Amino acid sequence: MNIQLITTDKKRFLPLLLLADEQESMIDRYLERGELFVMYDTQETEAIAAAVVTDEGNGVCELKNLAVASSRQRKGYGRQMVEYLCRRYADVCHTLLVGTGESRQTITFYESCGFTYSHTVANFFTCNYDHPIVEDGKVLKDMIYFQKNLTLNR
Repeated sequence: MNIQLITTDKKRFLPLLLLADEQESMIDRYLERGELFVMYDTQETEAIAAAVVTDEGNGVCELKNLAVASSRQRKGYGRQMVEYLCRRYADVCHTLLVGTGESRQTITFYESCGFTYSHTVANFFTCNYDHPIVEDGKVLKDMIYFQKNLTLNR
C-alpha cells in the first residue's frame, strides 16, 4: 500500500469522503484545516481509502473521517490506515480521538483497533445534520467518542 499526504485540491476526494460523512457541509468544517491521507494500491491509480486528521490542541488529534471505497471494504484497508495514522501522529499527539455514530459495527472496528470509550456528545447528529443519518438501519442521534493513547506506540 502507498499512503500519500494530500495538500492541494482535497475536494477531488469528496466522493470517497462522503462514504464516511454523508453531508458535504460537515466535511467542509474540517477538510481544509485537517491533513488528508489517501491510500492507493501499488498497482492502481484509484484511491481505495482516505482519512482526515485534525490537530485539536494540547496533544490531541482527531480522526474526523475514515472512508474505504465500497468495493474494498472489510479487507483490512481501514485498519491499515488507522495503524499508519497512529504511527505517524505518535510524535505529534499523545491521544487520537475518533467520533462515530451508535453503530455496533463501527464501534467494534475502533475497539478492535485499540480505541476505548471516551465520552458522548448528545444529539450531535440530530443538531448538526440537515437530514436523518441512518446506519445499520438505525437513525443516529449521539456522537460516541473513542480515544487511543499514542504514547504506547513510541
